Amino acid sequence: MDLKFCEKVGLVYEGGKELTGNAVGYRNKCKSKRRLDGRVVVITGANQGIGKETALQLSLRGAKIIIGCRDLTKAENAIKDINETNPKADIKALKLDLVSLKSVREFARQVTENCNSIDILINNAGVNIPERRETDDGLEYQFGVNHLAHFLLTLLLLPLLRKASTGRVVNVASSVHRMGKIDFDDIQTVSRPYNMMAVYGSSKLAQILFTRELARRLGSDSNVNVYALHPGGVRTELAQNVLSDNTNKITGAVTNVMSKVFLLDIQSGAQTSLYCAIDEAVDNETGLYYENCRRIDKMWPKAIDDESAKRLWDLSVDLVKLEDKYNLL
Repeated sequence: MDLKFCEKVGLVYEGGKELTGNAVGYRNKCKSKRRLDGRVVVITGANQGIGKETALQLSLRGAKIIIGCRDLTKAENAIKDINETNPKADIKALKLDLVSLKSVREFARQVTENCNSIDILINNAGVNIPERRETDDGLEYQFGVNHLAHFLLTLLLLPLLRKASTGRVVNVASSVHRMGKIDFDDIQTVSRPYNMMAVYGSSKLAQILFTRELARRLGSDSNVNVYALHPGGVRTELAQNVLSDNTNKITGAVTNVMSKVFLLDIQSGAQTSLYCAIDEAVDNETGLYYENCRRIDKMWPKAIDDESAKRLWDLSVDLVKLEDKYNLL
């Protein structure tokens, strides 16, 4: 039987199973009561959606939160919202534009100046755009923002994570990684026709392979653990952009109704991020992938391809021009 046909059937089955579970309320929650008093958490893209909810929930546990956002006005508005729910929230925003590797480096420099250590880094921000564009550094936009910018940020902040008693890196990926592939002959999607979801899936697949390879390079005796996750189909601005049809009022109305039935609210969508960030159940796990607050052991072969993970690491090092002192050999 044709492998691509089997993959398509598998995608439809997995997607249908998740949406059905959402509709009937079959979702797990992070049940950990762990406090984070005095702990430092860095979150990218936390001015809205599940990143904002994650910041709120971690602030309620006593964490000191640093959010990295491109639009500081939106970030400050998000902080105001969080403070309305948690007046004691210790949270600040720093400029971070993942479209620019220069901005990533500047953000990492400021965090390093402000913190002696980092306990949790949550690479939450993500983009999904309908047409091929390039970042400020000439990188394909989705691959550049979703994978490369977070790859660079993680390695720049790794020295601070290593200074914590225990550190965690949480990469918010997606089940859409099953649609992607790492095409080393056309990593920038120049020669192939641009398909929004396929390219998005590839960038999320890259995050999962990065998670796996980072854990391998850190080694089993490291104090830093690494996790990748699928938050679920969530009613975020990103999801609405993908689903919306502004040209057809009827289609748009139907889409809005279906999104309310089959997509998660923000609070539910943040649960797996929280699970990977704090739950005691994963204290001794690293390099793995999670959905619905549980570890997924049966992964698609391309998401556990160690040779591709190693090759992607080396390519990423070259593309972000990573300084030798930050590389893990």
